Amino acid sequence: MNSLNRRGFLRAAGALGVGSLFSRSAEAAGLSQGVQGVGPSRPVIISSPNGLPATERAMAMIQDGSDPLDAVVAGVNIVEENPNDHSVGYGGLPNEDGVVELDSCLMHGPTNRGGAVASLRGIKTPSKVAKLVMERTDHVLLVGEGALRFAKAHGFEEVNLLTDEAREIWLKWKENLSDRDDWLPPKELAEELKGTIDSAAARRSPGRLTGTINCNAVDTNGNIAGVTTTSGLAYKIPGRVGDSPIIGAGLYVDNEVGACGSTGRGEANLLNLSSFLIVENMRNGMGPEEAGLAALKRIAEKTEPRLRDGKGRPAYQLSFYVLNKRGEYGGVAMWSSERQYAVHDGVKNQSKDFAYLYKSEA
Repeated sequence: MNSLNRRGFLRAAGALGVGSLFSRSAEAAGLSQGVQGVGPSRPVIISSPNGLPATERAMAMIQDGSDPLDAVVAGVNIVEENPNDHSVGYGGLPNEDGVVELDSCLMHGPTNRGGAVASLRGIKTPSKVAKLVMERTDHVLLVGEGALRFAKAHGFEEVNLLTDEAREIWLKWKENLSDRDDWLPPKELAEELKGTIDSAAARRSPGRLTGTINCNAVDTNGNIAGVTTTSGLAYKIPGRVGDSPIIGAGLYVDNEVGACGSTGRGEANLLNLSSFLIVENMRNGMGPEEAGLAALKRIAEKTEPRLRDGKGRPAYQLSFYVLNKRGEYGGVAMWSSERQYAVHDGVKNQSKDFAYLYKSEA
């Protein structure tokens, strides 16, 4: 980012209450290298770390003339149907009762329409069902049993989504449950137990998978679409719904501005409707990385004490995947990570480093 744009970013971030730590972290994230982007005539697809197959397929479809929404849905279908990806669809890790529940939402920029499903059981590709909710109903969100009946009415086959490998992972979690679940004690007891149960550390445990796939696209005509789909937080309380199927949180698309989607701790995103906020930040002149990091700072400031580490920082990961109508893009994360986000710029399908708010400690 050139010095003028960087100063503008820091002024905007300061208006959001961004402190000196944010300024140092943003600089460490490599913002001085400039916003990643391409010319306005090229399409761009951005996705989460598990999204390289999705960006490859989506770009091929867009270059062949497909609508961007059809392209991103076809892209994430690869991951939804992959039994080896335990964060999405078939093979996703289950709730605490051993049942896989899926969530998804999508938006079509040119028509400003969207659809979503939540707590959907037995269907491998919830993104396809969400698209039908948009196309074939006057609703936006269907949940639970109603979503399943709707899917079956449209010919989707009900299957057991819990693969043998996912079942084995779930059983190991059950056998070593300890205090790493989502049931919190009453406030009075929590005060007595303060310091004996590290809830924040538990939520950073690698056994609590929060992975999802988001995929956003802008095509050669400047039309934008996006989709987010997930099996949700592993071992969640049955019926838990995170940010992924909530328009404005797990995904937001404005055809005049851009798109943003998320992965990570859904509750933190839900409480701030950050995908909507990031698109609005871009509407007000921020670039994709600037807009995302400013939103992460706001989330960090509002994080409740039990979800902070010993230094007062959010003890969870949350990432956003952002692009604007010009084809500029960026992936941002609460914490630095060895994983990289996926992006296809019409020429090359590749992984890129996240910009981040805090640097992970060894």
